Amino acid sequence: MTPKRTAGSPASPALPRRTLLTAVAAAGCAAALASSPVHAAVPAVDPVRRQMRGLWIASVVNIDWPSRTGLDAATQRAEFVRLADEALAWGFNALFVQIRPTADAFWPSPLEPWSQWLTGTQGRDPGYDPLGFMVETAHERGLAFHAWFNPYRVSMQPDPSALVPEHPARVHPEWCVSYGGKLYYDPGVPAARRFCQEAMLDAVRRYDIDGVHFDDYFYPYPVAGSDFPDEETFRTYGAGHADKAAWRRHNVDLMVREMRDAVRAVRPDALFGISPFGVWRNATTDPRGSRTAAFQSYDGLHADTRGWVERGWLDYVAPQVYWHIGLPVADYAVLAPWWAEAVRGTDTELWIGQAVYKSGAAGQPAPWQDGKELTRHLTLNATLPDIGGDLFFSAKDVRADRVGDFAAMRTSHWHRPVLGPLPTRLEEGPLPRRPAVEVRRDAHTGTASLHISAGAPGRKDVPFRYAVYRFPRDPGRRPEAEYASLVAVIPGGKQAVHYDADASGDCWYAVSAIDRVQRQGRLSHPAR
Repeated sequence: MTPKRTAGSPASPALPRRTLLTAVAAAGCAAALASSPVHAAVPAVDPVRRQMRGLWIASVVNIDWPSRTGLDAATQRAEFVRLADEALAWGFNALFVQIRPTADAFWPSPLEPWSQWLTGTQGRDPGYDPLGFMVETAHERGLAFHAWFNPYRVSMQPDPSALVPEHPARVHPEWCVSYGGKLYYDPGVPAARRFCQEAMLDAVRRYDIDGVHFDDYFYPYPVAGSDFPDEETFRTYGAGHADKAAWRRHNVDLMVREMRDAVRAVRPDALFGISPFGVWRNATTDPRGSRTAAFQSYDGLHADTRGWVERGWLDYVAPQVYWHIGLPVADYAVLAPWWAEAVRGTDTELWIGQAVYKSGAAGQPAPWQDGKELTRHLTLNATLPDIGGDLFFSAKDVRADRVGDFAAMRTSHWHRPVLGPLPTRLEEGPLPRRPAVEVRRDAHTGTASLHISAGAPGRKDVPFRYAVYRFPRDPGRRPEAEYASLVAVIPGGKQAVHYDADASGDCWYAVSAIDRVQRQGRLSHPAR
């Protein structure tokens, strides 16, 4: 994933399916989409109860965190705490944090060196466990933590001797190739693939993560006039594959399927998903492709993303649809419906990767300058029930929000709280216990404070989040968790307090507990 990709250049970058927004928001988008041949009219839609609202936090070349190399441990921790607090305030419910950007580690890995993006020196101990700290920080705030790995990239420079002497790529030079000014593990070498899997699984085993996330880097983006140097690898391992391109796709298929199986074996409740380049294939190449004229990940990266969805290998797919509505070669209004159709009838969640980094950026075309493009995207999404949320690249650009694009989108589309996504395969399971709630009111301000207790003392199944419901009148002893009554989703814990300044004096409250998987328990007995 990189903030420099364009559609035409490879060097540039639950509930069952649901709708996203209110009918009012969707209806307001009709004019914005009028120029698109795909959506001449925008139908009314129902409000959403569950939605992914995810934030990418990139560590490679210090894009987001740490802000630069060499910061001491206390400063690094303080920066991440600020990011997590901001993410919660901005309305996100999940963080996707890059913890293995260049065959290195943001945790004390026995297999790979400490990342240079922490201290500035590969292999140097930062003095604490960044991954352990980040997972704990996110979970304290009710934010899901998805560990973002880059499977094959070894280094942002091409010289193996620049790696620490004990780096696996130096110990096993037969695994590694130089291409396009970078170093990569060769996906066609079985031992290299198995090593990469084991290096990533070390973190999955040791840390209480909520998901394993790959981005779009499999075979690297092609360099003009230069083929990836794997002819010898093909001769050695390509028996039975007359077509090198098909063999390369087979290699990537093995990485994806085997990693999916391993993650589910190690941590069954963790999600496994991929954020691919936004175009699978063009319809001019394959009739099942999209009506685009862009770089094709199936052919250029040897990543059969649509095939992975169809075979059920992914819990979710989050295509990087990083283009504006109306772009001729890769129109967002063409690609969002195409991906919605691709997941329809499957158990794969669809979340759209959004290019907030383009908003207000110099050199970007007019649609990215008016502060309304992200709003247009999510309003279009609202008409497509198969889209279950969005991921935003990346944290520093959300913070900058140069033309108010993200803020406008929040106002239009995130003004109501939601529960997190619950993939179909995880719907069945034990529900969290019903909490207890006591309501106290400030006699002067009228503010209601809800004091929530998880239940029996000493229980280990402490709620991850609480959903707070407000009713204008007594809802009875067994109230329903109706979305219209949901007023807040807050971090969990054995005890929690929620302040509701908007409450009228005679309203009633009930609270439900939500576990890490996002299963929701029964509502508490109502209180006023």
